Amino acid sequence: MKPAPFAYVAPDSVEGVVGALVEAGDDAKVLAGGQSLLPLMALRLGRPSVLVDVGRVDGLDRVEVVGDDLVVGATVTHARLGRDPEVARVAPLLAEVAPFVAHAAVRNRGTLGGSLAHNDPAAEWPAVALLLDVVVTVQGPTGAREIAAADLFESYLTTTIEPDEVLTAVRVPGLGPRGGAAFDEVSRRAGDFALVGAGARVTLDDDGAVASAAVSFLGVGSTAVLDATVGADLAGRPPDEAAIDEVARAAAARLDPHDDLHATAAYRRRLAATLARRTLTTAVARASAEVAS
Repeated sequence: MKPAPFAYVAPDSVEGVVGALVEAGDDAKVLAGGQSLLPLMALRLGRPSVLVDVGRVDGLDRVEVVGDDLVVGATVTHARLGRDPEVARVAPLLAEVAPFVAHAAVRNRGTLGGSLAHNDPAAEWPAVALLLDVVVTVQGPTGAREIAAADLFESYLTTTIEPDEVLTAVRVPGLGPRGGAAFDEVSRRAGDFALVGAGARVTLDDDGAVASAAVSFLGVGSTAVLDATVGADLAGRPPDEAAIDEVARAAAARLDPHDDLHATAAYRRRLAATLARRTLTTAVARASAEVAS
């Protein structure tokens, strides 16, 4: 099918994008990589009257280190996140996750900002954003504001970004000197949306016990899920195999996944437990290496 008729504008500034969104009203959509929006339009599941292309806006493709944080412009592609040396140095989990995203053609066009604003519950970046306490910057007619990842994702394909706002940047805090993180997922075929994915973040104290921890999941609800209870369950404990297995099983039991033609809810819970255990183990190993160094 072909999309319904629409107008197309391509401003060269953030102010121009905001102005176009205000003028067009609620029927406008921001176009970044287009890897999610355009297929929806082709199926006429999405019918925006105006597409506002942000691809020509200066500065939205930047990657820079600010203090201990990494700041990524909204139009930076998945492929660039996977190969940029500054990303690998300051926020290595982003570089690790990027190859999980779809296929090479999609990674070459799709963007980090677009994925976060789209908020597909089976997408990798919302789960990573929750795990790493990412903060996004959006700009609207009243100026710029920041939204923590915990306050960004509302439900299926829905965020707290207003219709007249555009996401401009993503700030990723560093893990710190005793931190480690990991990600893994299971899909039917390489490049498919994951049946379930999980990420883990762990910080150890000087004695090697857990100071903080969290696990996030994708593919188990209407949006990505962050389980911070894992941190309370592990706090002060040596992160040995038994402790990790215990909290991974408990985290999976707290999930409320759905049945569909790809997997049952029970299977998704089993996958979630396995992936939580696997990523926590890897995150602990990475944090331990940081402590040892």
